[in-house]
Amino acid sequence: MARVGLTGDRLARAGAELADEAGFEQVTVSALARRFGVQVASLYSHVRNSADLKTRIATVALTELADQATNAVAGRAGRDALSALANTYRTYAHHHPGRYTASRYTPPSTPSGATEYMGAGRRHSELMRAVLRGYELGEPAQTDAVRLLGSVIHGYATLELAGTFSYSAPASDDSWPRILDALDSLLRNWPERHRS
Repeated sequence: MARVGLTGDRLARAGAELADEAGFEQVTVSALARRFGVQVASLYSHVRNSADLKTRIATVALTELADQATNAVAGRAGRDALSALANTYRTYAHHHPGRYTASRYTPPSTPSGATEYMGAGRRHSELMRAVLRGYELGEPAQTDAVRLLGSVIHGYATLELAGTFSYSAPASDDSWPRILDALDSLLRNWPERHRS
């Protein structure tokens, strides 16, 4: 019998909430079954397995984050767009640490029917490329710059959440705008690629 109106979408959203409360690594089909007070077997008509559940939670996080970043970047260019994008990621990481971890999840294999997951992930690459248009970088520099931005923004947020920056001055809040200034300067003065 159907219990508590369970659907794949409802399980994904409940899983996202649980990720923020307990950590993404603690989200399992069993943990969600306990949350809803149902037998584990009853969830398998809505999710195939743990990887499917985690992929759905990652899709929720990626979609939320892309929506927020799109709104923040709209109408901005250059340093303003870069700051809006980076600050959105960092703020989301602080407010939704479990979901943020989920947004970095890579399924063990591309699940069948993961169109939404792939589309949500692609939006982030497109957002970074939109920001980089203000710096007039062609290829292959633009791809290099996308990788740099992802490494710096996500690396900083991940290390900050882990408390890595808590043991020395200045505070991470003080370093962050300087790091964005350095990224902006680098993007405006991107080195030419030397061909061998």
